Amino acid sequence: MKKKIPHFTWRAILLAIPGSILITASSTYVALHASALPWPTIFVAVLSFAVMRLFGKSDINEINVAATGMSAGAMVAGGLVFTLPGLFISGIWKVGDKQLTAQAFIKEHFPVVLLIALAGVLLGTALCWLLRKRNIEQQELPYPIGKAAASTLSAGKAGGSQALVLVIALAAAAAFTLMRDRFVLFPAMLSFSILAIPLTFSMSPMAVGIGGMIGFSSTLYWLLGAGITTAVRFVITETTLLRMIPGAVEKINEWNFTVAIALMVGSGAGTLLNFIFGSYRKRKGSFRTRTERTVRLSRPRGIGLFSLILTAAAFVITILTGMRVIPALLLMAGVFFAALMSSVITGQTGINPMEIFGIIVLLAIRALVKVDAEHAFFIAAIVAVACGYAGDMMNDYKSGHILKTNPAAQFFIELIGGFFGALTASVALLAIIYSAGGVGVQAGLPAAQAHSVNAMVQGLGNPIIFLVAALAGCALTVFFEIPAMIIGIGMMLTDYGLALPIFLGGILEYLSRSHLKKDSQQAIQMGAAGLLGGEGIMGTILAIMAMFSR
Repeated sequence: MKKKIPHFTWRAILLAIPGSILITASSTYVALHASALPWPTIFVAVLSFAVMRLFGKSDINEINVAATGMSAGAMVAGGLVFTLPGLFISGIWKVGDKQLTAQAFIKEHFPVVLLIALAGVLLGTALCWLLRKRNIEQQELPYPIGKAAASTLSAGKAGGSQALVLVIALAAAAAFTLMRDRFVLFPAMLSFSILAIPLTFSMSPMAVGIGGMIGFSSTLYWLLGAGITTAVRFVITETTLLRMIPGAVEKINEWNFTVAIALMVGSGAGTLLNFIFGSYRKRKGSFRTRTERTVRLSRPRGIGLFSLILTAAAFVITILTGMRVIPALLLMAGVFFAALMSSVITGQTGINPMEIFGIIVLLAIRALVKVDAEHAFFIAAIVAVACGYAGDMMNDYKSGHILKTNPAAQFFIELIGGFFGALTASVALLAIIYSAGGVGVQAGLPAAQAHSVNAMVQGLGNPIIFLVAALAGCALTVFFEIPAMIIGIGMMLTDYGLALPIFLGGILEYLSRSHLKKDSQQAIQMGAAGLLGGEGIMGTILAIMAMFSR
C-alpha cells in the first residue's frame, strides 16, 4: 500500500505476535481441560495497555490494534479444541501406546491441523470484514464484550492497579500449576463426601478464574448440571436392586451422557431461534434512514477484494486437506451462513456457540453429499474456527468503532495474529493430547464439545432420549432463558471436579458485584483473568516439555 495505515505500527505488530502465541497456548489448555473458553478481549486489552505504557506509548488506538492481534488466536484454539479431539474420541486418530515419538506424532497430524486452522482463519478474517459495516455501522449491534473492552481502554486505569492485579494473579496461578503438576507437592483433585454423597474438588486456579469471569448465575447452572449427574449416580449406588440388573448402571450412565449432549445441541438450536425471531421483530419495529447511518468507517474497496482472495485461498487449503471439491464448495457456502449468524448472535447476546454452527453445517452438507467421518470433523472444525473468529473479530471491530480505530489496521493485525495463533494452537493441541495419552476421562481432558461433535458424526445414541432432551434444551433456552448448554456441560464434566471451584469463582464474582465499587469489581475480573491465563500458559509449557522429553 502506498499510504501508511493509521494505527498499524511495528510496535503493535511486535506486541501482537508474542501476545497471540501466549494467549493461544493458554486458550488451548483451558478449552481442553475445562471445556469452556471465556472471551479474552478484556484480558488482552489490559495486557496491551500495560505493556504499551511500559514503552511510554499511550495512543489508545495503537494499543487497541495490538490487542486485536493478541486475541486473534484464542478463538482458533477454541474452534480446534471444540471439534478435532473428536477424531481421537472416535478412534479415527490415535495416540496409541506411545510407540510413536513426539516428533513422529506431530509430523503425522500437524500439517492437516494447521491447514484446517489456516482455512478457518482466512475465512473468518475475510467474512468479518465483509460483515463489519452491516453489523456495526448500519445495524449498530451492541457487542457487549467489545463495548467493555473499549470502556476499559478509555478509562485509562488499565495500565495501573488493574494491570498489577492481573500480573500478580497470573504469576501466582503459574507457580501453583508448576508446584502441582511438575513437583507434585499436592494432588490435582481432592475427594471427600458430605452426607455420604461423594464429591470432588479440582485444585485448579483456572476453574476459579472461569467462575469469576462467566458470573454467578452461569456457575450456578454448571453446579446444577453436575448435581443432577451426582444425584443419579448416588441413587444408583444406593439402589441394590438396580445394581443387580445386568448392564443397568452402564445404560444409565450412557443415557446421562446422551442427555448432556442433547441439552447442549438443543440449547444451541434455541439460541439460533432466539436470534432469528428476535431479528425479525427488530426489523419490523425499527427503521433507520440512510442519513442516520454512520459512514465514517466505510471499508476500503481494496480490502474487500483482498477478502475475496482470502476466501479463494481458504477453498484451496480445504482441498489440500483431502476433501473433495463438492463438499468443499458447500463448506464455503455453509461458513458464510454460519459466520453471519455467529456474528449477529455474538453482537446481540455475547454468546458464541461455535461448535453448534459446525454441527449444523456438517449435518446440512451430509444431507446433500457423502462425507467420510474424518472429513466430517474437518468441516466442523473449519466452521467452528471461522465462527469463533466472527465473534472475536466483531467484538474488536466494535471497540475500534467506539474508539475510532482504523478498521484496516485491525484487519491486517488480525491476519498476523491469526497466523501465529494457528501455528501455536496446532502444536499446543497435539502436544497436550500426546502428553495426556489421548482424550477422555482417563486422560483428564474432557473436551465436552468435541464429544457433541463426535455424537453427531457417529450417531445420536438413544434417539428418543436425545430428541426429548434436545427439545427440552431448546425450550429452556427459548422460553425461560435458561442456559441449558451450561447445564449439559456440568452433567458431562462431573468426574473432573470442576463444578465446585467454578462455583467458588462465581460466588466471588457475586460478592464483588454486590459489595464493591466498580473499580474494585474490574480488579476482581482482572484477577480472574490472571488465574485463568497463568494456569493455561504454564500447563501448556509443561505439556510441551513433557512431550519432547519422552
